[in-house]
Amino acid sequence: MKQNNDFQVVSLKQRIAGWLVHAFTASGAYVGILALSAIYHHNYLSALWLMCVAILIDAVDGMFARMINIKVAVPRIDGALLDNIVDFFNYTIVPAFFLLVSNLIPEGWRHVGVAVIVLSSAYQFTQVDAKTSDHFFKGFPSYWNIAVFYLFFWQMTEWTNLVILFVLSVLSFVPIKYIYPSRMEYLAESNFPRLAMLFATLCWGATTIYLLWIYPESNPVLVSISMGYMILYVVISLYRTWVPMAKAVLSPSE
Repeated sequence: MKQNNDFQVVSLKQRIAGWLVHAFTASGAYVGILALSAIYHHNYLSALWLMCVAILIDAVDGMFARMINIKVAVPRIDGALLDNIVDFFNYTIVPAFFLLVSNLIPEGWRHVGVAVIVLSSAYQFTQVDAKTSDHFFKGFPSYWNIAVFYLFFWQMTEWTNLVILFVLSVLSFVPIKYIYPSRMEYLAESNFPRLAMLFATLCWGATTIYLLWIYPESNPVLVSISMGYMILYVVISLYRTWVPMAKAVLSPSE
């Protein structure tokens, strides 16, 4: 008979590891608080660095959780709920405050723009299949922190920025399946495309961080790499939306 997770024997080491992983995930919220403080004091570059740290925590905590089978290690804590709470804060509330305080969008439209972002994200996060069974995000996955970085870096007009934000908000309601960078089991049948996409994601992260490091200077090669990845991400996401992997290929256990 299969035992309930609450009654499975768990070693002290595994239980401690589980609590540490949850604490690591929760630490992302504190990093978000520091980012809000930096934004409030108009230290926008520092805020963007802190937002990068929050993304890094979110990128690796799931891997740690799966490594130790965290549902067994700490069965009474809902790790997915904790992750969603921290993600909504860091991916939506923090960048929304950034937009409210900074001059990236027209002053008279800031409250409207922020309200649209928060409401569309609330919808995206609370869909029952916001993360699909084949590990994709459904609808624009509220990457508002990344959007804010590019708007800050590109230095376009306030109205152009507002239009971009409105378009992304609308895409939250369009059922396109976007790649979940840390869960690409169903991206392709073989490992090579998955590894290639993972490598591309790491390159994007490295080049984008370096662009932030050298700001306000720029590097056309790195900009091309950063934007090339974004185009690749969208193209592959659209392809997998219209051409999903055949059911026969998917493992019944996944």
